Amino acid sequence: MSLTPAAPARLREVWLLFATFLIAVAGLIYELIAATVSSYLLGDSVRQFSLVIGVFLSSMGLGAWLSRYVDRAMPGFIWAQLALGVVGGFMAPVLFFTYAWLGEVALPLYGMLIAVGVLSGMEIPLIARVLKEIGAPEFRFENVLTVDYVGALVASLAFPLLIIPHLGLMSASLVFGCLNLAVAGLSLWLFRAQASMVQWGVWAVAIALSLGALIQSERLVSITQVQLFEDDVVLSEATPYQQITVTRFRDRVRLFLDFSIQFDTMDEYRYHEALVHPAMGLAPRRSEVLILGGGDGMAAREVLRYRDVARVTLVDLDPRVTTLFRDHPDLAPLNARALSDPRVQIVNQDAWAFVEESSASFDVILIDLPDPKTLALSKLYSREFYHLLVERLAANGLVATQSGSPLFAREAFWSVVSTLEATRNPLAPGEGLAVLPYHVHVPSFGEWGFALASFAPLASRAPDLPEGLRYLTPVTWAGAQGFAPDTGRVEVEVNTIQSHALLGYYLAGWDAWFR
Repeated sequence: MSLTPAAPARLREVWLLFATFLIAVAGLIYELIAATVSSYLLGDSVRQFSLVIGVFLSSMGLGAWLSRYVDRAMPGFIWAQLALGVVGGFMAPVLFFTYAWLGEVALPLYGMLIAVGVLSGMEIPLIARVLKEIGAPEFRFENVLTVDYVGALVASLAFPLLIIPHLGLMSASLVFGCLNLAVAGLSLWLFRAQASMVQWGVWAVAIALSLGALIQSERLVSITQVQLFEDDVVLSEATPYQQITVTRFRDRVRLFLDFSIQFDTMDEYRYHEALVHPAMGLAPRRSEVLILGGGDGMAAREVLRYRDVARVTLVDLDPRVTTLFRDHPDLAPLNARALSDPRVQIVNQDAWAFVEESSASFDVILIDLPDPKTLALSKLYSREFYHLLVERLAANGLVATQSGSPLFAREAFWSVVSTLEATRNPLAPGEGLAVLPYHVHVPSFGEWGFALASFAPLASRAPDLPEGLRYLTPVTWAGAQGFAPDTGRVEVEVNTIQSHALLGYYLAGWDAWFR
């Protein structure tokens, strides 16, 4: 059946509105990829996400303004899609390769982000002009914007729930580049009277390169990882919460979360013995133990050395981490299969939500959370969080927390100590917690600090230690409590969810050493 004269125009109108939805999805995905990559590689997710959003939106405004200088709307729209397919599609590969080989990512990141923003900003004005040119009946600009905003909503929901877990950043970037090229290709066909042979040629080359890169995306990831990590990558997964990477060299295994090292089997025992055994060895009771974080099961392994432990509740946000370290044949032995022990209950939940909702009481609470390098993590080192935490602590209970490096981030370490000291003591109204700071040397991390808190000052005695420890002894415990002049106490602010002073201290300290 032949099309009526009005059908082609109606078909093109429907396509342009649907294309608006598709390009809105792709545009926001590029923005989220840029923000995620920058937070992975540059740190400080709040700063990076804020900068990426600001730069992207301002670039879109510039693109919208520049669109007035495009004489022919449809050819201009197609050129914008071709450029977006290439620049946006290859954004993640270029950023990871640049960082892996040159150690630099800021310049290409913001350069590509500005280009994507300008091109994305040109799209809606050009589509609106095309719709007017084809005589779309009852054309309303707000309809275009509505479709655009719906596409942004879909992208924002799909990115953490579907795209990152199933595609990863590298493949996601290429997939949505191909989506922009598909929009360009179908637009070329529907508006072929306005298309040029040059555009068809550029489209053919671009789609061939993008599809080829997408087919080889796993290989591209492997090549990048060889440069990013010293050892062989044996596992690499993106979850809705983080990037998980496990490397191996001979019998040496390392875990990286968001490209930051979490443990090295060469020396992790130093960290975990220092975190666990002072609290466990000094606690009058240790029947009920709570571990916040520690999804790798190493802290649980040390806790289970004590026969009088009846139950260990391990709260970790990412279920994939706890599943890997419970079930993976190469990873579970690293924690002596502690996560399969019937005494261990795994709860995959945000630490704040668990502490706020739980009514249980614990004899020992161990905090093995990542460093406070984001607002989301900083709040788990805040006075407000500690206020909730002490409600879960038994009267004679102890809390031990990793507190960062007293050398690399001196103010941050003492801010954690000061925040614990400023936490209300329910057994001594008007007073804070008694806190004992200490530190050990972990070669993978450097000088690393911890804090031990209780409702009453601890007795001056060595903890009762189990047999078989490789680092902690009464002698090393005594030495751990002394601080050199360059790591000693300084005046700092208490960390609260209003001030987040800890985040500033942490970033300033590490930047001074490593930027």
